[in-house]
Amino acid sequence: MSLRLIPSLSSLSKAISTMATNIKSLAKDTAVYGLSSIVGRFLNWILVPLYVYLFPAAEYGIVSYLYSFTAVALVVLNYGMETGFFRFANRHEDPEKVYTTSLWSVGGTSLLFIIILTIFLPQISSVMLLPKHPDYVWLLGVTVAIDAFTNLPFAYLRYRNKAWTFAGIKFLNIGVNIFLNVFFIVICPHLQKVCPGVIDWFYSIPGGISYGIGWIFVANIISTLVVLIALLPYLMGRRWKFDAQLLVKMLDYSWPLLILGVAGIASQNMGQLMIPYIFRGAEEAARTMVGIYGANIKIAVVMVMFTQAFRYAYEPFIFAQARAAGDSDRTRAYCDAMKYFVIFGLLIFLGVMYFLPLLKHFISPGYWSGLRVVPVMMMADLFFGVYFNLSIWYKLTDRTRWGMYMSLMCFALMLLLNLWLVPAIGIPDGYMGSAWAAFISYGAVMVFSYFVGRKYYPLPYQTGRLGLYFLLALALYYAGLRIDFTSMPIATYAVRTLILLGYLSVVAAFENIPLLTPMVKRIVRRR
Repeated sequence: MSLRLIPSLSSLSKAISTMATNIKSLAKDTAVYGLSSIVGRFLNWILVPLYVYLFPAAEYGIVSYLYSFTAVALVVLNYGMETGFFRFANRHEDPEKVYTTSLWSVGGTSLLFIIILTIFLPQISSVMLLPKHPDYVWLLGVTVAIDAFTNLPFAYLRYRNKAWTFAGIKFLNIGVNIFLNVFFIVICPHLQKVCPGVIDWFYSIPGGISYGIGWIFVANIISTLVVLIALLPYLMGRRWKFDAQLLVKMLDYSWPLLILGVAGIASQNMGQLMIPYIFRGAEEAARTMVGIYGANIKIAVVMVMFTQAFRYAYEPFIFAQARAAGDSDRTRAYCDAMKYFVIFGLLIFLGVMYFLPLLKHFISPGYWSGLRVVPVMMMADLFFGVYFNLSIWYKLTDRTRWGMYMSLMCFALMLLLNLWLVPAIGIPDGYMGSAWAAFISYGAVMVFSYFVGRKYYPLPYQTGRLGLYFLLALALYYAGLRIDFTSMPIATYAVRTLILLGYLSVVAAFENIPLLTPMVKRIVRRR
């Protein structure tokens, strides 16, 4: 009997080892992609104080408002081909053909978009409530078209597990963008005063200092062109195959993802998109609200950064697992990925909220009235991250239409709640209605996806334990905020840090994770 157990024990040991290796691989890729995403967004985050200290809320509101439109346009121009590429590249006998076919498709539609935008620019600018700034609309429109095209080479880098190359080019983009923002907004105004002849040949063309926030968009398009040049090695020197039948199959798989993506990104940016239209008779106040809302969301964006970093590694991971791993290994890996996402997401939430009195100085005091949106939006973004993890069931079973249904449901909820809550709260705090709309909508679609997923692709998520972690984090959140030694802020942060360590200790105990490595244990024993 014992001899018969040896092979099964060996197989079990091998399965556990394989699963651990896969999770470590996911963690490593998440760390690398997170390096480019989190550090990159943090570096871009540093630009927020530059904007909010130099420009009034109404002017910064235009920036926040326009970037919300471009976020939606980027999803439209990509029309799910990024995820479609991963799906078909892992199935097709010729991944190179999948890649070049995708490039032909997205490249053609992006070029068409630029042509249409250029021809109908006055009309499009008027519809977007910016008839006096068609140049802003054109600059960002061309930028987003190029971004849509470069998304596929970036996806190719992820497919080839070239995480460091991916991160390097992302950092190049960020570095150039930050430098140009500082150059155009800070350095050039100084040079124009002391030695205008040095820069007038280009700086005075759009209006010099008076061009204001327009230089943000100029910096953006230049940095995007630099990225395109950096990606040329992954575009040149290959046979550009085009397979119409393959494209039809990819579009059939991806078109629900387009609806899903548009509804999803429109939901994420609903407040900034709708507030100017809701308060049509009070444009200045509406732009001020958008500016305050957009600036404070930048504090909550830490959760978005974590979700995005996880997504970059997770999407290739799940399709590779579906192709290579056994059923039990796959199931365990997916559930562990969800568990650790929630654990670290809650840790980030607590960390940001405990140190918000310090983080708020990244934005001007004139924007602090909107700090109330931060906890609401952070938890909403965590719900969205959990929903993204749950979306595995419709991606692996090719039921992407369900993703479309849920995104439309979220979009409808977000739209109705914004139309109700924003005007109900009114000026000047209407943006709180948008924050609560996001919280309710993401929470609802997360729960709905979980129950539908149990029918089509049931996974043994540890929902009870995850629920306890949520309750623990909520209790610690309220407990930590009550600890406030006004005269001794260092003591306040020290106690709150101990609470964060307590959270990690409880999680480590539940998950049987050793808090001390063997090496550290030996050092402690010697002492």
